Amino acid sequence: MVVATTAAGAAGCLDRPVETVEPRITATIVERLTQSSVDKIDILLAIDNSRSMADKQNILALAVPDLVTGLVNPRCIDDNGVPVSAMMQPSYPTDDCPAGTKREFEPIVDIHIGVISSSIGGHGADSCPNSDANSKECSPAPNTTNNDKGHLLSRLDQCGGASVDTYPYGTGSTDKGFLAWDPKKKLSPNGELDIPSLQQDLRDMVIGTGQIGCGYESQLESIYRFLADPEPYETISVVNNRATPDGTDTVLLQQRAEFMRPDSLLAIVMLTDENDCSIKEYGQFYYVGQLRIGNTNVRMPRARQECAADPNDPCCKSCGQDKGSCPDDPTCTNPQGGPALLGVEEDDINMRCWDQKRRFGIDFLYPTDRYVQAFSASEIANRAGDLVPNPIFSDLNPQDNITNIRDSGLVFFAGIIGVPWQDIARDKTDLSKGFKNANEMNAPIGAGGESTWDVILGSEKTGGKPLDPLMIESMDKRTGTNPITGDVLVDASTPNANPLNGHEWTITAKDDLQFACIFPLLPTDQRDCTNTNLTACDCFEATNDNPLCQQDPNNNNAPTLQVRAKAYPGIRPLEVMRDLGDQGIVASVCPSTIDPADIEKPDYGYRPAIGSIIDRLKSALKGQCLPRTLTPDENTGDVPCLILEARNMQGGACVCDENAARAPIPSEGPKAKAVELAKEDPAYDKAKWDCFCEITQTTGDARTACQDDASEQPELNGQPVNGWCYVDGTTTPPTGNVEIVKDCPANEQRIIRFVGAGEAQGGATLFITCTGDTGD
Repeated sequence: MVVATTAAGAAGCLDRPVETVEPRITATIVERLTQSSVDKIDILLAIDNSRSMADKQNILALAVPDLVTGLVNPRCIDDNGVPVSAMMQPSYPTDDCPAGTKREFEPIVDIHIGVISSSIGGHGADSCPNSDANSKECSPAPNTTNNDKGHLLSRLDQCGGASVDTYPYGTGSTDKGFLAWDPKKKLSPNGELDIPSLQQDLRDMVIGTGQIGCGYESQLESIYRFLADPEPYETISVVNNRATPDGTDTVLLQQRAEFMRPDSLLAIVMLTDENDCSIKEYGQFYYVGQLRIGNTNVRMPRARQECAADPNDPCCKSCGQDKGSCPDDPTCTNPQGGPALLGVEEDDINMRCWDQKRRFGIDFLYPTDRYVQAFSASEIANRAGDLVPNPIFSDLNPQDNITNIRDSGLVFFAGIIGVPWQDIARDKTDLSKGFKNANEMNAPIGAGGESTWDVILGSEKTGGKPLDPLMIESMDKRTGTNPITGDVLVDASTPNANPLNGHEWTITAKDDLQFACIFPLLPTDQRDCTNTNLTACDCFEATNDNPLCQQDPNNNNAPTLQVRAKAYPGIRPLEVMRDLGDQGIVASVCPSTIDPADIEKPDYGYRPAIGSIIDRLKSALKGQCLPRTLTPDENTGDVPCLILEARNMQGGACVCDENAARAPIPSEGPKAKAVELAKEDPAYDKAKWDCFCEITQTTGDARTACQDDASEQPELNGQPVNGWCYVDGTTTPPTGNVEIVKDCPANEQRIIRFVGAGEAQGGATLFITCTGDTGD
């Protein structure tokens, strides 16, 4: 079997046990694997900038120090994994840990951090114009944040003006729009060296995103546009009643190439309180975002009757479409013989993204698999529908001498999303224990084998609906019981509120949805909704029963004081995270506490969300565990595997130094055949590897040291051990020290451990070839 991993040091992942025979090339499988040692990270914060987001942005800004410090200055821990006190923690990543402790993982000394918004315009419709002169928030200047085009943002204020100073930090070159952490001064010009400055700049960028952007939030498509779209358009317009993208956004392509390195760990962090509304940007799908034609308000055509019973019925169509072989529908024709339109109360423009197939007979949004593929597939479709290389898994700057290209195991998508935190917490009463990881999200929690995903999204097992009624998108009041906490959904007339969403409320104007969860506003964010100058306020009606509102003694005790914030079910982003498996990270936008008195507690604000993100990235930074067992030779202890290191020497000498645990590859034989197999890897055409060396397996006492010495650099007779060894905590007795694999899942406590000079060189790609029957 041949498997590949890109690494600055690597551990492989093998699918089946292998026999103890001399390495040979038989039935082979080629699989790309994740590198175990990453020396750079690119972090993209994708922030919803629609109305009502300022309170969440403020909470995220408070969590920025946790995100930055967690990566650039990892905690020092003792042999039991207990972190040192804050007083003992080094203040800088290049400082040593106190005696007897070590870093959780190597500090990352090369980080790019960028910010984008959810606003990418009207997709061809008249909603969300590039420049809105009628926006009161920036008057007399226009609002220009309806279409941020997927570009990197560094503004300090949503109405324009000054920006955060970004890399290369006032050196005379044009700002690139992202922050660059560079404590070892490897970049030219140098990046940021000061942790507090990095934290403050990122806080300012988060808040500067603002909350007056497009109300048809394209959270997923904006990420796709910046990172993955093979042909991001420059403009889009309606030609012959069809949305028509035109040109190429060269500014975006330049930003993408400078921000996203081909060999980095790529972490995408989404912050949003609503579901995604990424409208398809071709054909007539733009029409769902159209507000007016001339002076006439647009009303959407009705859906055929079949849609009410089953939106998946083949005859569930729009009354504006040809009925095809479907029977006549008398409700589909207006008195003039044209398609019947929805009434004003049935088609509020704020509800255009909700329940589209049932209400309109058409799903106007991109399928979520578009984004799953973008974060995992080597090829995606371009504007014409042809498969082309995915920019996320491509070298966008061939002149930078980086030949290593990430695989899908180094792309993570985290969402701070609308979902009750209790549903996805490890402990429904104590969020300080953190959010569930991917394995825990998939684990059965009910008598019928239902998982947490069934609770928040549903499946065939649940009849397609979430088990938690709070995660059902509805304009009408819902009923039921939260299956995790046992809390019953209640009406506003019930004395005892539901602690998750307060209570269901009366949506008189048919222009809103029930909430997934709510939480108290920071004291500075509470607002009087009688103030007409406010950008966003949910309590302007003097007779509302909205759970966000409280009686205002300054307004005759009318419930016009907003004291709580809201979040709606984030269904589409959650579907992407579920389908990404281990690469998806789920957190709630509704915090457990934001009481200023709790600011140092582990469950304050978005600290648990940031903690989950860092914990998952930490696992990738430490290395990948093996799901299957390798069988060492009973006599020699050797694992029957060959490990190749592939590099691009750009015509230079290929040196395989035996003092660095390297051996040259013979020109003939099984090892030479393994090289030929490695060249069949999809990355070869771009990587152009021209130097292959074997990384040698440790033997004898050196192997024992590699397997048993859990220190960062095992030694033998005072000298470092170089090479690799196999450690397996699942065998009886364990093969090596179980401390080395303690961070692996219980069923995957195995690694191929690289030590000393055996670590892969920077920019190298590793191939692991093991013998044995690989068939099922």
